[in-house]
Amino acid sequence: MRFPMRSLLSAATAAGLVVLGAAAAAADDGDFTIKDPRIKESSGLAASRTHPGIYWTHNDSDDGPYVYAIDSKTGETVARITMTGVGRPRDVEAISVGSDGNVYVGDIGDNLGGTWKNVWIYKFPEPARLKDATVKATQYVVKYADGPRNAEALMVHPKTGRLYIASKKEGGGGLYEGPERLSTAGTNVFRRIDDVPWVTDGAFSPDGTKLALRGYFWAAEYDWKGGKLGTRHGVSAPLMRQAESVTYTPDGKALLFGSEGERSPVARVAVAGGGKSPSDAPTAPPPPARPSGRAARRWSSSHWSTRWHAEPPSSPR
Repeated sequence: MRFPMRSLLSAATAAGLVVLGAAAAAADDGDFTIKDPRIKESSGLAASRTHPGIYWTHNDSDDGPYVYAIDSKTGETVARITMTGVGRPRDVEAISVGSDGNVYVGDIGDNLGGTWKNVWIYKFPEPARLKDATVKATQYVVKYADGPRNAEALMVHPKTGRLYIASKKEGGGGLYEGPERLSTAGTNVFRRIDDVPWVTDGAFSPDGTKLALRGYFWAAEYDWKGGKLGTRHGVSAPLMRQAESVTYTPDGKALLFGSEGERSPVARVAVAGGGKSPSDAPTAPPPPARPSGRAARRWSSSHWSTRWHAEPPSSPR
């Protein structure tokens, strides 16, 4: 979804954030710009397991059943995959590549905060050759055990193959675990296993020992063991126009952070220990909880332009 540039920069100023961490400010081979003019709202990012240097992305919302393969050396699109057999996507927000050789696409957005009774996950095999193609995708119906909600982060664990979704909610969301194996025979129920800040994307490290989560003005790695969140380690993430995506590099030594917008940048940030033993680097705090009642009304009217997660005053998409 889009947010006004002025609102985002005002929020950053109000929070006293540093624009770029030292790790992100330096040029790096992993930095690139998405050049395809068709990609105006890159909302997810995932490293290919088959093609070195290739990253998968997609547009936000109802752009269509398209997924793009981007060459990180040039920023050019080398393949556009058109999914069939999935109907019309409603609000695609996330992408992840599993160790099973499949690309998972999360049609999990719900800007009305719980309108959709169910959302969808699509799956298709990562192609052996990179070229424009139409593929038959598998569609899974998903709902949450505690009711509908908005989400923008879909993660596949590289060892277990289990899928997780992080919800996006004012004041903090939840981390949801899917069934051991997804099924096309019925609805797949995701159950809340932990609390998380307001999340716009996430990714597991290649060795499965870390879970990286990001929001608009913060990022962190969490230790991951036994299917549970552990200690939180700050990551010095870059401030971007609209921080919507994150993924690990295939070697686990860095995180790539992406943003929406035309010719959107992707910035590489090294993680200490190659994703295995991160330092507590300075990081922006998680979004603050929104007050309730009368205080909420005062807060909303006086802080519209500086809210951490202000929706633009237009119809939800």
